[in-house]
Amino acid sequence: MGTSRMFRIFVVLGSAFMILLIIIYWDDVGASHLYLHTPVSPGPKIPHPAPPQRPQTSRTPSFLSDIDAFVNQFLEPGTGEPTDPAPADTSNQSEKAEERYIPRREWKIHLTPVAAELRERQEQRRRLLQEMCANDSVVFPGKNRSFDDIPNKELDHLIVDDRHGIIYCYVPKVACSNWKRIMIILSESLLRDGVPQRDPLAIPRDLVHNSSMHFTFNKFWKRYGKFAKHLMKVKLKKYTKFLFVRDPFVRLISAYRNKFELRNEDFYRRFAQVMLRRYANQPTPPASVDEAFGVGVHPSFSHFIQYLLDPQTEKEMPFNEHWRQVYRLCHPCQIQYDFVGHLETAEEDAEHLLRQLRVDNVVEFPTSHRNLTASSWEADWFSTVPVEARRELYKLYEPDFRLFGYDRPESILNE
Repeated sequence: MGTSRMFRIFVVLGSAFMILLIIIYWDDVGASHLYLHTPVSPGPKIPHPAPPQRPQTSRTPSFLSDIDAFVNQFLEPGTGEPTDPAPADTSNQSEKAEERYIPRREWKIHLTPVAAELRERQEQRRRLLQEMCANDSVVFPGKNRSFDDIPNKELDHLIVDDRHGIIYCYVPKVACSNWKRIMIILSESLLRDGVPQRDPLAIPRDLVHNSSMHFTFNKFWKRYGKFAKHLMKVKLKKYTKFLFVRDPFVRLISAYRNKFELRNEDFYRRFAQVMLRRYANQPTPPASVDEAFGVGVHPSFSHFIQYLLDPQTEKEMPFNEHWRQVYRLCHPCQIQYDFVGHLETAEEDAEHLLRQLRVDNVVEFPTSHRNLTASSWEADWFSTVPVEARRELYKLYEPDFRLFGYDRPESILNE
C-alpha cells in the first residue's frame, strides 16, 4: 500500500521520471487498457459513496486520470481502491434506471462459438488487405508511408474505447451512426438518470455525431503532447481494430441520396450550389435549400459525379468524409485491422464482431432498413453518367474496390 501511495504522490507532483517510466514500461504491463471492464485482482466488495452529481454528457478522463489508472494496477487486493472504479450507487435513482443498469463487474460473457465460415470470412478479408497493400499494381497516394507520416488531421475517424480495448474507424454511409452509438454505450460516455445509457437507439442523432462524444486519435496531441504518437501505436498494437465498408459506387449513390435529395442546408450551401453553378448552367442558384426545393432545383447524380472528377474540387478542399475514399479515412495499409465488416453482410458481421469483442450480451447492434441503397440500383443511377466518366470514377475509387474485395462493375464500365 505504501508503494502505491508513493506512485500516486510522484504522479501528482508531475515527476518527469515517473512519466518517462510509464512510457518505457507501457508495452510490458499492458497499461494501454486504461479502463478495463474487470479489475486485475478483485478484492472484497466495499461500498462506495455516491459521487457528486455529474452532467449528463461525455466524461472524458484527463491525462492525470489516465496515469491514475496506470498506477491503480499496482494496488493490492482488498485495499478498497480497485483498478476499475465501481459504478455509482444508484439506490437513489429511479426504479427504471436501476432495472436498466447492470454493473460492469457482473456482466457475463456469452461464449457461444462463432461459426467456422464467419471466422474464415474474416481471415480472407484480412489476408486480402495484406496482399493488396503489398501488391505494387495497387497504387494510391499515401500507400507506402509509415503511420508516423500520417498527418494528425487525417486520424479523426479512429474512435478509441479504452474500457474494452477497441478502436473503430468509422466510414460515413456505412452504418456509422449505429456503430458510433455502440461505441458510446461501451465507453459509458453518456449518462441518463445518473447511469450510463444502455439503449443505442435512445441516443439522439445530434449526440451520435457530436465530436465531443468520441475520443479520436487526432485528439491525442492535445492530451498527451509529444507522447501521443507512441501511445497511438501502443493502442494499435494491443487493441482490437475494426471498420465497416460497402461497395464504393453504392456508397456514392447513398451519399448523393442523403445529402442532395433531402433538404440539407449545410450541404446545399457548401456543395450543391457549386455543382449548380459549374455543371447545371445555374449562375445564380437559389439562396437556400428550401427555395431550391420549392422551385425543383437540385444537382443531379451526374452533376455530383462531375464534381468528384473535377480536378478543381480537391484543389479547393479535400473530399468531404461522405464520399472520401476509405483508404484515406482509415489507412488500411498502415493499420492492421483485426475485423473488416461489409455492409452487405452487416447483421452476421455485427453479431460476429460483438461476440469477438466479448460484449455481445452488453449491447446489440440496432438494425435499420431506412433508406437503404441497393446494389441492384447501380445501373439505373449510372444510366445518366457518360461511360467515360464512369471509368474515370472507377479509377478514383479502384483502391477501395480492390482492398476490400469488391468486384469491378463490368456492366457499368463496359456499356
